[in-house]
Amino acid sequence: MNIGVDAAALGMSNTVVSQTGDVNSGYWNPAGLVKLEDKQIALMHSSYFANIANYDYAAFAMPLDDRSAVGISLIRFGVDDILDTTQLIDEQGNINYDRISLFSAVDYGLTISYARHLPIDGLSYGINAKIIRRIIGDFANSWGFGLDAGIQFESKNDWKFGIMARDITTTFNAWTFDDEKLATIQNAIEGQNQEVPENTELTIPKLQIGMSKKFIFHYDYSLVTALDLNVRFEQNNDIISTSFASINPALGFEFGYTDLVFLRAGVGNFQNELQIDNSENLTFQPNFGVGFKYRGIQLDYAFTDIGDQSAALYSNVFSLKLDFSIFR
Repeated sequence: MNIGVDAAALGMSNTVVSQTGDVNSGYWNPAGLVKLEDKQIALMHSSYFANIANYDYAAFAMPLDDRSAVGISLIRFGVDDILDTTQLIDEQGNINYDRISLFSAVDYGLTISYARHLPIDGLSYGINAKIIRRIIGDFANSWGFGLDAGIQFESKNDWKFGIMARDITTTFNAWTFDDEKLATIQNAIEGQNQEVPENTELTIPKLQIGMSKKFIFHYDYSLVTALDLNVRFEQNNDIISTSFASINPALGFEFGYTDLVFLRAGVGNFQNELQIDNSENLTFQPNFGVGFKYRGIQLDYAFTDIGDQSAALYSNVFSLKLDFSIFR
């Protein structure tokens, strides 16, 4: 649930919490759903870790009236066809490749969103209810539930502000294990995997605070600049880190021509990485993207890096957005 959706947003290093206003707002900031003028659907696919893991996303949103909107989205992130070799050697000590089986490790996230305008001009809010399902073959599975809340404000001089609070209730996942399957893992290698894992998993709250502004040049050219601060209530390797919270800035740009072609760039995920000589090295994550929009169809591509800029972990992300106004 932290990877992100929509190649347009990923190309700007996720700096969209203040400006998002389409079907993908259910993920970034549900308050932005009130900007919808018609029904929309979105699809996205990306592969990670040299195509070992697949990340897929689908969403639908629609306005209820001139003051409120709803949306629903589903995310699947999984590694399929993993070899289970725990039974490779039979009771007589013989290697039998027929005893190898396959399983998948898959996470699902279902989000239901609601947004509404507030009486104050330019101010809106939104909430998410999330259901989390995690499956590791026949070995273990879990159910979880969490809530998000967001607000957006657009001033009369076109400055936009947004706050997205994720997992405000602390998302809770409860795991169950297949004792018989767990026993086969425990006995596969002596001295390893002997302890039963904990059966509860907690996701602590996070904040994303953003601001953005769109500039128009000579009618045909536009430039969106956005700055976001990602706040996590823990001490980690973020560029600003204390025992109470850590703050990670991100900066994004989108250059557009006649609302038809878009070029995007962003930088974020600044980390103070500890080196082998105990020194610290500042790393960051660059992102780039392009987009094409014609009538109600928008196709976007992003070239992202899920690690630091020195590692070969770049990923290609494609997304499609369709506005139902094209049919009217």
